[in-house]
Amino acid sequence: MAVLNINGKSVDAKVDPRTPLLWVLRDTLGMTGTKYGCGIAQCGACTVHVDGRPLRSCSAPVSAVADRPVTTIEGLSSRAAKAVHKAWVDLDVVQCGYCQSGQIMSATALLEQKPKPSDTDIDHAMAGNICRCATYQRIRAAIHAASAQLAG
Repeated sequence: MAVLNINGKSVDAKVDPRTPLLWVLRDTLGMTGTKYGCGIAQCGACTVHVDGRPLRSCSAPVSAVADRPVTTIEGLSSRAAKAVHKAWVDLDVVQCGYCQSGQIMSATALLEQKPKPSDTDIDHAMAGNICRCATYQRIRAAIHAASAQLAG
């Protein structure tokens, strides 16, 4: 059994400690906002925050995150997260939408660490978040818009 801190709540999960966090979130806890994309931590669809930093949950065993705060897309509520959500809607970032929870998680983590990111900062922070629809330019523009909203 693993005791997890998910979105500010203590949760008991009766799973093998080697079980990937993604499967605990989706299959055990029914939290389907975090997506399965590749299973090898290469696409970013499964991104969550652990200790405020992005983590690919498909390859992280629950034993690695026990007693550490985990935030999923369902629990994302910071000022930066709200700015990112607004920018995503305002700039119509989403096309198919499958990768977007991971994109939003990575973008929010970036803005919480660096509120005024450069294009290089954005490229670095978003590297590994694959969008099959190739909305990368809209994602970058939305991150800049969210940054501007946070600044003003």
